[in-house]
Amino acid sequence: MDSRRLLRTFATGLGTAGLLVSGCSSGGSAPSASATGSAATEELQPYYSQKLRWRDCGVEGFQCATMKAPLDYEKPGGGDIDLAVSRKKATGPGKRIGSLLVNPGGPGGSAIGYLQGYAAIGYPAPVRARYDMVAIDPRGVARSEPVECLTGKQMDTYTQVDQTPDDDAEVTKLTKAFETFANGCEKRSGEILPHVSTVETARDMDMLRSLLGDEKLHYVGASYGTFLGATYADLFPSRVGRLVLDGAMDPSLPAIDINRDQTAGFEAAFQSFAADCVKQSDCPLGTTSTADAAAELKQLFRDLDSEPVRTGESRKLTESLGTTGVIAAMYDEGAWSQLREAIAGAQRGDGSGLLALADSYYERDPSGKYANLMFANAAVNCLDLAPAFTGPEAVEKALPEFEKASPVFGEGFAWAALNCTSWPVEPTGTPHRTDAEGAAPIVVVGTTRDPATPYKWAQSLAEQLSSGSLLTYEGDGHTAYGRGSDCIDTAINTYLLDGTPPKNGKKCS
Repeated sequence: MDSRRLLRTFATGLGTAGLLVSGCSSGGSAPSASATGSAATEELQPYYSQKLRWRDCGVEGFQCATMKAPLDYEKPGGGDIDLAVSRKKATGPGKRIGSLLVNPGGPGGSAIGYLQGYAAIGYPAPVRARYDMVAIDPRGVARSEPVECLTGKQMDTYTQVDQTPDDDAEVTKLTKAFETFANGCEKRSGEILPHVSTVETARDMDMLRSLLGDEKLHYVGASYGTFLGATYADLFPSRVGRLVLDGAMDPSLPAIDINRDQTAGFEAAFQSFAADCVKQSDCPLGTTSTADAAAELKQLFRDLDSEPVRTGESRKLTESLGTTGVIAAMYDEGAWSQLREAIAGAQRGDGSGLLALADSYYERDPSGKYANLMFANAAVNCLDLAPAFTGPEAVEKALPEFEKASPVFGEGFAWAALNCTSWPVEPTGTPHRTDAEGAAPIVVVGTTRDPATPYKWAQSLAEQLSSGSLLTYEGDGHTAYGRGSDCIDTAINTYLLDGTPPKNGKKCS
């Protein structure tokens, strides 16, 4: 798979926070009256009047700057946070429209990494010609005072913990792993943990909009980035420019519904993979039926649970790492051939292929160092919404419905949703409908067999937004823009360049 596409796939490919799969928070406080008022209140005036000092990034064509924001918007004089910003100026020809902010999702994905590695060089040339391509790493993410929780070795241990416990001892080990993770975050990043909510990041985005000299915010957000964009629209509807929300989330759902829906989404994605696999001569899951393929994969997971296999390094491929590797490949059908090879390797006792996929998902480099993706992911998710479960007993009660949603992944997804239960900071957000009354037209994009952001979420968000226009991609994979559909790309490009949204309900393949 092309390296830029691989970066794009994993940058946008995060789901519910947990040991196994991470991302897609869907909470955040409903906007307060003060938040929707004048952007530059007296207390915030010093921030809105600062000057961005652009400098060379060390990456050809890009500039970087640092923006100061209040750590706590309720107490603007109580300390600052430094936020990293990058841009690539409009190349022309054509009249410059403004700045186009991009966010790849997560939460925890580096927007600057996405900008420099994909968006500012991979978005359609006409869009890059007329927009300054801009990204800000959200607070707590990557270059913006990143949340830190565990060392590389501790993360290696954490990612290998059994997420399908067979007895009380394994349940205790899993819950202690979540506690160790949470305690590590509090120890290393306790000051910032209460201030990484989606609402606060949306307010940072409005400050950046102003400092860039734009009256309106133009924005493309993927996955969790759609929730961030929708939150911005709800807070500042009069400042909405051209917003594309691709791989949309539903802000009205509580955490347990998000987790269960996403479980079903990954099952649907696996069924698509399996239907394709059994037609291939090299399918390691058989060549008969999707049911047999599912049974073969579950058997592999059981085998890994009882006896992890070698990988060519000190770590072995455990059931949890093997499952994460399979999950990672569900985000993009372009990874299906790689997944077939990786599963076949694991069946032969070589786990290196699935481990490589899992490491890409966790953003672990060959030296054993992890990016802060998973740390920021948990920090934002656990702040945005109350935990899905109160404890192991609640998980056990919910197991039947999760296993019904996905016979292959349900058990692991249910236990993964326990991760926020011992979080050291109380959640500040609640599920709520997002209407953004008075906003300009907003394009909501949904993919019918999207594993991480199920299609019904896009339908729901488009219905909630007073100016929402639903654009549907009938296909596989996570998100739709730039994935090869001329129909989708043309509709979004037309909107970004001319301001004309596609007709509500438009479908593409």
